[in-house]
Amino acid sequence: MPALRNKLTVLAAIGAAALGGSAIANAATSSNSTSTTAGTAAQTQQAPPQQRDPSMGGHVGANGEVEKLLTGDTAAKVKAAAEAKVSGGTVERVENDADSSSPYEAHVTKADGSEVVVLVDSNFNVTAVNAMGGHP
Repeated sequence: MPALRNKLTVLAAIGAAALGGSAIANAATSSNSTSTTAGTAAQTQQAPPQQRDPSMGGHVGANGEVEKLLTGDTAAKVKAAAEAKVSGGTVERVENDADSSSPYEAHVTKADGSEVVVLVDSNFNVTAVNAMGGHP
């Protein structure tokens, strides 16, 4: 009987040690996780802003309006108007316009490699063709 008691005592001690070690490890992991999250947040705040991909739109006009890519029928009509005006050009993107009285614009690369912005009104008529950066 004393041998059995000794074995049970040893097993109980091992179990308690394992349970205690697990609790300590869990606490250390939770603390480390919080520290890592805080470190990541600090790194995120210090990271320089990402460069914007110009093919994705996003220009901010002087009025604070953000240009967004056009979709659907509106995009197709603006693209068609720009292609008709700039023969042989490639429309790179179409978006709302934040810099002029025309609601839409198409960024076009001409056959000679130069870039223009074609302004289009709400009736899908071209109102101007400006050299890149030449918004009114």
